[in-house]
Amino acid sequence: MASKKSQRKRANPVKKQSVFESKGVRIGIVIIFIAIVAIAAVYLFSGSGDDGNGFDGNGDGGNGVVGNPIAIIDTSMGTIKVELYEDKVPNTCENFINYANDGFYDGLVFHRVIDGFMIQGGGFYPNGTKKDTNDPIDLEINEEVRHVDGAIAMARTNDPNSATSQFFINDGPQPNLEPGGVDPNGYAAFGVVIDGMDVVRAIALLDPEHTTTKYGMQNWPIDDVIINSITIENQ
Repeated sequence: MASKKSQRKRANPVKKQSVFESKGVRIGIVIIFIAIVAIAAVYLFSGSGDDGNGFDGNGDGGNGVVGNPIAIIDTSMGTIKVELYEDKVPNTCENFINYANDGFYDGLVFHRVIDGFMIQGGGFYPNGTKKDTNDPIDLEINEEVRHVDGAIAMARTNDPNSATSQFFINDGPQPNLEPGGVDPNGYAAFGVVIDGMDVVRAIALLDPEHTTTKYGMQNWPIDDVIINSITIENQ
């Protein structure tokens, strides 16, 4: 007769269930993973790398406000497209747009170009004659519109309320032009290049080998850079 010990049924060892084999836990892990991927996608495509003006430095940024006008600056060295921040700097934009719509800039030049700083135009004919302008406007500063690479701003004299038609485009960020920099009042930025920074760079690179002093003004390109026209388009 078999002993009671031998008659006992041998029980197979039960494998301890891993927490990862629990159906509910697996579903939870999948949900967490999907959430992480979604958050990462939002971060990557939300423009988190811009510089405050909505401009990423490649000439293809902008404020992204539907309705802001676009200035198309056609020059003898190529075309530059600028978004004008009419929503943030309305008076300065209106001044620039009025000059453009009147054909004021047609045939004028970029008379001052400095590599790594800016290109300036909108005041002189190729023969050095200064074009008569409208009355000057008051300085308009919006702290949300900064002097980033490709920013467009109004040129002026030492009087902060002296800007008329002349403008400049930054070749590289110029924080020294903000209020409290080289001038306590700062210079009025009112838009940013969204296409054509290669043209801005090419014009700036004329300095110093291809610039000279003309009509008493330094950094004037030896071969004139003509502003053929500036037209305004609405988005």
